[in-house]
Amino acid sequence: MIIDLPGTTTNDVNKRLVKLRDEGGAVALGRVLTLVIDVGDRDVEEAVAAANEASHEHPCRVIVIAPRPTATGSTLNAEIRLGGDAGASEVVVLRPSGDLPAHGDTLVIPLLLPDAPIVVWWPYESPENPAESLLGKMAQRRITDASQCAHPFETLRRLSTVYSAGDTDLAWTRVTLWRGLLAAALDQPPYEPVQRVVVAGESTHPSVDMIAAWLAQELRCPVEIRREPDAPAITQVRLERRSGDIVLYRPDGKTAALRQPDQPEHRIALPIRQLQECLAEELRRLDPDEVYGEVLTKGLARLDA
Repeated sequence: MIIDLPGTTTNDVNKRLVKLRDEGGAVALGRVLTLVIDVGDRDVEEAVAAANEASHEHPCRVIVIAPRPTATGSTLNAEIRLGGDAGASEVVVLRPSGDLPAHGDTLVIPLLLPDAPIVVWWPYESPENPAESLLGKMAQRRITDASQCAHPFETLRRLSTVYSAGDTDLAWTRVTLWRGLLAAALDQPPYEPVQRVVVAGESTHPSVDMIAAWLAQELRCPVEIRREPDAPAITQVRLERRSGDIVLYRPDGKTAALRQPDQPEHRIALPIRQLQECLAEELRRLDPDEVYGEVLTKGLARLDA
């Protein structure tokens, strides 16, 4: 169910939500957080669909800010999505125009769930300093996505200079399974130091840089990145050791092969992670991701050095 509220205010939107709950019980209770999504001038549907899927694991109130840059006058149009249009959440889409988009914090404050954590997600372009932005100052967690920015690598480097506890980026979340497999392989004998690392992957994908930075930070060895145009994200990580290389290879974006000295090759399902999976993972934790902070601020610098 989608309810349109043209020419409204956020106080009126909140009153309507309360009325809907009282009249029909349509709004789910037991929500664990408020998820604020700032889509800028982009379409809201992909972000809302991902939030709806993630909400089955994390029931929440979703507030989407989608400014209307071409509209005249300072007005607010809104819509409330419930039931099948909102997953296990309630979705409020705010479409401000004129001067209103510059006051995003004022727009969302009346709609925040009381005594619930706040997470802000920028699915496309991110602010210069997420933690110091109007929305970011309200949040315990701030999620960006460098892969959707016009300049992914420059975005990662910028984020590394303004990192604050509570920040994270989905380019990091996308390599969680790779990190787990590589750590498990290194946790087996022989316990030799890694002398050199080679990471190969799509030439413009920031997750390639993030896993390379993680390996550079953790292993303290030279790391080479081989960029492959049109590759399906990360395609290979090779850890070179004296007794033989550990190679995790995924040429098709679906199934990986793990090759280790004196062991049979292991085939592992390792599909490219979908947006809703990554978002759900980040909503599981509301404490700072200290490993991400270290990789972003120190590991990337090792790569650049």
